[in-house]
Amino acid sequence: MTTTDEVTPDVTHVDELRVLEAEAVHIIREVVAELERPVLLFSAGKDSIVLLRLAEKAFRPSPLPFPVMHVDTGHNFPEVIEFRDRRLETAGHRLIVASVQESIDSGRASEIGGPNGSRNRLQTRTLLDALEAGRFDAAFGGARRDEERARAKERVLSFRDAFGQWDPRAQRPEPWSLYNGRIRRGEQVRVFPLSNWTELDIWRYIELEGLELPSIYFAHEREVFVRDGILLATSEFTSPAETEQAATEWVRYRTVGDLTITGAVRSHATDIAGVIGEISAATVSERGETRADDRTSVAAMEDRKREGYF
Repeated sequence: MTTTDEVTPDVTHVDELRVLEAEAVHIIREVVAELERPVLLFSAGKDSIVLLRLAEKAFRPSPLPFPVMHVDTGHNFPEVIEFRDRRLETAGHRLIVASVQESIDSGRASEIGGPNGSRNRLQTRTLLDALEAGRFDAAFGGARRDEERARAKERVLSFRDAFGQWDPRAQRPEPWSLYNGRIRRGEQVRVFPLSNWTELDIWRYIELEGLELPSIYFAHEREVFVRDGILLATSEFTSPAETEQAATEWVRYRTVGDLTITGAVRSHATDIAGVIGEISAATVSERGETRADDRTSVAAMEDRKREGYF
């Protein structure tokens, strides 16, 4: 027989998740009510998968009143793109793919070469162009404050000027969860309904809702090599240098992004319970452990956000 003490923690977690869910749904509805042309940014990563589910809950049984956008570097994990297309097509959502490759081909962005070259920073130009082309004045994103110190400075509604740039000193107060969405013509708002969630909250919500994820989030065998302390996958875009050795290991991914800078973690967690157990014991943030682009400097993320990054 199960005792009350054994049941209480699970009930507490569910209650906490439902409070976070209600807050996020409220934010999404408020933005749709105040702004004219929102869009939801979707990478097919765990955070954007949760964000999409919350948006669906906010308006069901009606369809989403805005499209879904993926800023595509062209250097993706195939499993993620397959999941993206299947998830959105099954739900009947409209997908906009903003292509970094097209930005390069049109001369709007320049490829960064070298062994540490990445298209990740090029996403900023592609995103700003896509927002302007669609005349979008609000973009929902799945960023959380616990991910990184620059993101901890964000308000739920993060205001950007007419050039899409962010000034952390010019953000509006949000007392008592009151949000002011008024903007001037040409300005934008980035909206982060998951601001108060943690990585562990995300995984518990995925478990609670029975959400499907790309397979790379669970332990599998993959050929990887170590570069600057990051486990990178061997692929057509990334390969070990002469001084680096590739090996097949059991790994999983804590975050999804451009495969040239997104690292894996060694793991044997093949299900959600196993992943939750590992995250509960983790002492390094997901971006700190797995994103090479955040290691360029202490202010790397903040610099990119000032330019217009997610």
